[in-house]
Amino acid sequence: MTNVHRDALFVLIKSLSKSEKRQFKLYVGRLGVNTDAKFLALFNLLDKMKMYDERQILDSGIVKKAQLSNLKAHLYRQILVSLRLNPVNQNIRVQIREQLDFATILYQKGLYKQSLKILDKAKNFAIEHEEKNVAYEIVELEKIIETQYITRSIPDRADELALQAKQLSEDNVMTSKLSNLSLQLYSMMLKVGYVRNDEDLQRVKRYFDGQLPKYKLDNLGFREKLWLYKAHLWYSLLTQDFLSAYKYASKWVDLFYENEEMILLNPVFFLKGNHYLLESLFFVKYGSQFKETLERLEREVSRPKFPQNDNITSLAFLYINSSKLNLHFLEGTFEKGIYLVNIIEYGIKKHRGRIDEHHIMLLYYKIACLYFGVGDNKNCIVYLKKIISNKNLKMREDLMCFARVLSLVAHYEAGMDYHLEVQLKSTYKFLLKMNDLHAVQKEMIKFLRGLGDIYPHELKGEFQKLYNELKKYENHPYEKRAFLYLDILSWLESHLQNKPVAQIIREKALAVTR
Repeated sequence: MTNVHRDALFVLIKSLSKSEKRQFKLYVGRLGVNTDAKFLALFNLLDKMKMYDERQILDSGIVKKAQLSNLKAHLYRQILVSLRLNPVNQNIRVQIREQLDFATILYQKGLYKQSLKILDKAKNFAIEHEEKNVAYEIVELEKIIETQYITRSIPDRADELALQAKQLSEDNVMTSKLSNLSLQLYSMMLKVGYVRNDEDLQRVKRYFDGQLPKYKLDNLGFREKLWLYKAHLWYSLLTQDFLSAYKYASKWVDLFYENEEMILLNPVFFLKGNHYLLESLFFVKYGSQFKETLERLEREVSRPKFPQNDNITSLAFLYINSSKLNLHFLEGTFEKGIYLVNIIEYGIKKHRGRIDEHHIMLLYYKIACLYFGVGDNKNCIVYLKKIISNKNLKMREDLMCFARVLSLVAHYEAGMDYHLEVQLKSTYKFLLKMNDLHAVQKEMIKFLRGLGDIYPHELKGEFQKLYNELKKYENHPYEKRAFLYLDILSWLESHLQNKPVAQIIREKALAVTR
């Protein structure tokens, strides 16, 4: 990606809605500055640009090169101030911070009693809404003011504030420990995916057991429970314990439905919890519950009072459409899911600046699997190439691995044998370099490499041999992850039974629901 796309000010301006741009200009007008002020002229110029071009800015005569950096910084700050004043952005967290700012100003003017009154209300509001970090800041400011202005209105005021500070500090330390553990486990998940052997398992287990703080569940508040369930979820996913992942994702989502006001305050965590609940249900193949959970999520997101901003809209697009693809995989209704491709392509283009690269590649992989399911192997290959040729994808090495394996299978199915030998060598080298050549991949590559020596009448027997070999890995603690990315067994069964792969998966889904 070139620098023209990276300019922070340009990206911020392009992210603004029409109403936000209009509000900014009204805000500038209220400042009483000249409508031809340099920073407003720069705003208008950048707003019209399709791509950031510093030469065009300098040629416009608005500003000299030596002053450009300062002018951009000033404009950036003014836009943020304008956005902060927008009612859309006035959530509870911002409101509490605003009250703290007001109290600080009153304190600096020597109006201690007025400052303390605002702080007391803001503190209670913060504690009520589980904003314990800012509540601790408020108590610390109260302590400073009390040392300079003894109100004597409340007996033992010093003891009360000391006790509150101690309790909030302990809660925040617990939250910090649990959030650190959750973040580190999530980082492991992104970097290497699931554990691949006993050594990996023991390493993750030692880390989890060593970093998990002692706690009593009844003593934990909403936020501490949230981080606790997240840490357990990442651990469960890393160790491929998908029933446990389902258990903790359910606890995560139930926590929000039991505290509905927290959905409005923390919509991102609510969306993420539902996403991982749906992922877990997909892994354990609970089709009917998957459908109910997805429908409930869509209803909640479409409610008028559900928070709306660019970030939330992007996440809702990502999680809901990814889950819709998974539902078609669960039910074997691949053809019915093709309509999602255009929706997802449009959404990726619209939200690209707010969705990270590895999630976009996951969507491409799912689309490739969708095309593979309907027998459109050429389109499957097109989407896999987007992943395989991505040089910036540092995360999810397992995704890169299975994209290459599926590409081999799709080339074989498409009759593109002339590409197969080169791809086999390339994939084999890639997997060796990753140190990720596991039994399922070895068997797949061995089978595909031997296709050239197999007579047509022997093919069905070879498919049967491969099926028998892979079947024993279906529930293997480490090898089973291969089947999460590509339903190789259903593909083989489709050849053995002369049925489309979608039909095989549909029959399996129906058998589960009976």
